[in-house]
Amino acid sequence: MPVVSLSLPDQMVEAMDGIQRSRGFSGRSELVRAAVRLMLEEDREKARLSGMVNGLLVVTHDQDREEPVTSLKHRFEDIVRTHLHSKTTSSVCVEIFLVHGPAQKVVEMSRAFEGEDKMKSARFIPI
Repeated sequence: MPVVSLSLPDQMVEAMDGIQRSRGFSGRSELVRAAVRLMLEEDREKARLSGMVNGLLVVTHDQDREEPVTSLKHRFEDIVRTHLHSKTTSSVCVEIFLVHGPAQKVVEMSRAFEGEDKMKSARFIPI
């Protein structure tokens, strides 16, 4: 099995160690393999989407990292039907986008948010 080196922020490593202990993973490598398997499955699910798609895109970010959200929202405004912005804490925002459009465009929007490093999380849910 090839060895892959990763650089991760201390906070992420601490969170990973907590998940490792609570879920019984034998080590960090096993945890990372499980996370990659989940991401690969999500990617396969998105690849199977076709035609016109409805879905929710849920994004979280720090309040001071709003710019990419605004930019991406405008880039995909033709498929955004509703956008809700709220706060989970005084400094963490949650954005919920109701989207409707061609599968390819919806997946493109989802991947754009997932690939934006200023986002804490991004999750697409087909409905």
